[in-house]
Amino acid sequence: MCIVVKEKVFIDKLIKKLLLLALLFLGLQALTKSCGAVSSGSAEKQDTIKGAMLKGLADEAEMLLYGQFMPGAVLAAGRDGGMLRLLQEQLDALFPLYGYMMRNMGEYPEESQTDIRTILLAEAEESGYSMDDGQMAENIGQQEAMPQESLNDLLRAENEAAMQIQQSSDFIPHTIQNQIDMEALNHYETLIQQFYTIDANTTAGSDQLNVGKMMGMDMRIAKDGDGPQILIYHTHSQEAFSDSVPGDASTSIMGVGEHLTEILTNEYGYQVLHHLGQYDIDSRDDSYSVALTEIEQILQEYPSIQVVIDLHRDEMPETTRLVMDLDGRPTARFMFFNGLSRTKKTGNIAYLYNENLDSNLAFSFQMQLKAVEYYPGLTRKIYLKGYRYNMHLRPRSLLIELGAQNNTVEEAMNACEPLAHILDMVLSGE
Repeated sequence: MCIVVKEKVFIDKLIKKLLLLALLFLGLQALTKSCGAVSSGSAEKQDTIKGAMLKGLADEAEMLLYGQFMPGAVLAAGRDGGMLRLLQEQLDALFPLYGYMMRNMGEYPEESQTDIRTILLAEAEESGYSMDDGQMAENIGQQEAMPQESLNDLLRAENEAAMQIQQSSDFIPHTIQNQIDMEALNHYETLIQQFYTIDANTTAGSDQLNVGKMMGMDMRIAKDGDGPQILIYHTHSQEAFSDSVPGDASTSIMGVGEHLTEILTNEYGYQVLHHLGQYDIDSRDDSYSVALTEIEQILQEYPSIQVVIDLHRDEMPETTRLVMDLDGRPTARFMFFNGLSRTKKTGNIAYLYNENLDSNLAFSFQMQLKAVEYYPGLTRKIYLKGYRYNMHLRPRSLLIELGAQNNTVEEAMNACEPLAHILDMVLSGE
């Protein structure tokens, strides 16, 4: 009789424990469902709250189950982590649903663990296009190692976009902005100070740099007639800008020359020959002598050419940028350059004789004067150096340094409009 009573007591206790366990599971299930019904607008905040609540309830359930079925586990938890893991595995085996819930309780990813696939998907949605898994894998690979061709394509696209912006912003030629005191320029020192930089290896006297003499030379040419009137070429064809695309001549100084050609032709009515010969591919050292023979042949073939422009870009320290804001457009500053065929060491250089030197100096001075009057700050002072630089080929010869290596293509292109306007004013005698 006593044995039967004890057995009944044991069974009653076991049923109570099982009922308690069932209630715990039902409570957790109901809580999970209620958390899952949260509106999507506050999902991120609710996920954080749900995770914290479930974790707290799970901890309480764990301690209760351990206390009911394995009281020693609670004591072991504070002493031996290995013993606790062993007891926990046994409890998970006895109650599989509990083990499943415990294993999946900590799988909520933290915000800092966002992967690249998530980022790419967000970008795809923002851009208005979608990717399949194959495209996604391809794009991830491209991010890890983007080939040089892709970088060049990006630069080319940026340059084209810049050109479209530049073309949509119409250039308006300036009226006179700055009145020059021509009387003051009759003083040699004033003229040098305001208009010239003389290289340390050469000299220039008042007999050559004389305002009356230089202004007295007629630079006008006629726009009608057969054949081109202006030749544009590049002794240094490989000169590029900060965002030029390697191998794409349209983004180098040659592309700037083509843009200047189009403006002079379409806006001002000149016939312009843009020569694309390259004389500095292997070396710049002898590029002037290499170019000379071919430029002479062109001038023989087209005797109508009266103006020769050798268009360059300069080399400056990286901290110096030759740019200004011209009517809201970033514009590269430029400089006229003359060779005097004379050095301090040798005096006049007979084999570099320039029969057109006085006319060359007059041409660059008249160009600089118009620039200072109409576009103050756009040009640097005329630079005078010791050699000839093939400027003897025509009386109206210009060597122009437009911008520098750290200018952008857009800035260089933007300089072509005011340069063409200045050139037209001088050649038309305006």
